[in-house]
Amino acid sequence: MVIRSNVLPQNISVYIATDICQKGRHRNMLRLEDLTKGTQVQGILPNSIVAIVDAQWHGSDVVELTYKDASGTLGNELVFRDREPTLEIITSGGAWSFTADGANFRLASEAHRIRLAYLFDPLLAVHTSLVEPLPHQITAVYGEMLTRQPLRFLLADDPVAGKTIMAGLLMRELLIRGDLHRCLVICPGSLAPQWQDELSQKFHLRFEILTNDRIESAVTGNAFAEMPLVIVRLDKLSRNQDLQAKLMKMIPAREPAP
Repeated sequence: MVIRSNVLPQNISVYIATDICQKGRHRNMLRLEDLTKGTQVQGILPNSIVAIVDAQWHGSDVVELTYKDASGTLGNELVFRDREPTLEIITSGGAWSFTADGANFRLASEAHRIRLAYLFDPLLAVHTSLVEPLPHQITAVYGEMLTRQPLRFLLADDPVAGKTIMAGLLMRELLIRGDLHRCLVICPGSLAPQWQDELSQKFHLRFEILTNDRIESAVTGNAFAEMPLVIVRLDKLSRNQDLQAKLMKMIPAREPAP
């Protein structure tokens, strides 16, 4: 069994918060007469909002604007009537706005809560799996394996000691903590279906078994790149050098030790 640890900066709350911020602003079409002191306008500078400091008219179709950009730098520009369609007034109800979708906000907060659940429950994988681990299994996973860095182990124990349960608990806990992105299980061919069933039924881990059809149908040409949780038969991997080369492409290069 090979476990690769990779911290994923996936944060749905960042996306939702950005969405809330954007929805909190109201954009309206304007006329040049609307460009008054204190107005926030988009379209004067590319991809930027400016605050109008002063507006001086030159006739009825041209206004000279003095503005301040997001960095506080002053600028000056003549704006003609034909630019009205490209300008927008940005209004905000205050420093914080609550006009976005409440369901999306709840989704973000719930995702963040689940992501941090392991901080409140040190045995979260145990309590979210359909197993009742024995004391020596909990000690091995939570007392020895998870507390050490880097995450490289040889898990060896007596027959029927529950090594599959220990491996499943480790995978599940790392996945919950966001430290596991890809996992490869290499086992004898006769045990591949058993590994798949055990990890699925007891730990809710949906592993795929690498088959010849899956290798040939890979869109990218590398099935390992398309299967984050995969079980490979030992004889298939050991006899196929092309498959080994594709696997090595998925392993990041390690920096040499100082």
